[in-house]
Amino acid sequence: MPEALDLAQHEQFMREAMAEADLAGQAGDVPVGCVLTLDGQIIARGHNHRQRNQDPTAHAELIALREAAARLGSFRLIGVTAYVTLEPCPMCAGALVNARVPRVVYGCDDPKAGAVRSLYGIGSDPRLNHRFELTCGVLAEACSAQLRDWFSALRRARKQPEPDEA
Repeated sequence: MPEALDLAQHEQFMREAMAEADLAGQAGDVPVGCVLTLDGQIIARGHNHRQRNQDPTAHAELIALREAAARLGSFRLIGVTAYVTLEPCPMCAGALVNARVPRVVYGCDDPKAGAVRSLYGIGSDPRLNHRFELTCGVLAEACSAQLRDWFSALRRARKQPEPDEA
């Protein structure tokens, strides 16, 4: 069974996911972070590494899922809750289904690629072999601001002339 947590606990773990997202942003990657919990403890962490590794699969969720599976010695992450700052994409939602994660909690919606609520309902599709409970909007504004601020800074940096052009 998934962990039964109150809003304060959800927010605590989402802040941990946001700290992971900060690490991604500082490294030049889109700031998305994920933590996985079991029995009220963080068992795995991940943040985007797509730019750093030049790997299209290096999403925060996949990195955390790999770490948790290695730690638990099983790809079946029974009892684990995933906290993600941004609604999972189709690839990550599929991985969460395949890992048998029973609950996903995310911060802000992703209207362009969200696959658990915005565009698709992968985690709730009865045609799949597993479904997960979904909690959306935990620290949504803070998660959205984290992404918005990072992209705004990126656009500003791209508009700056090179030092030898000034």
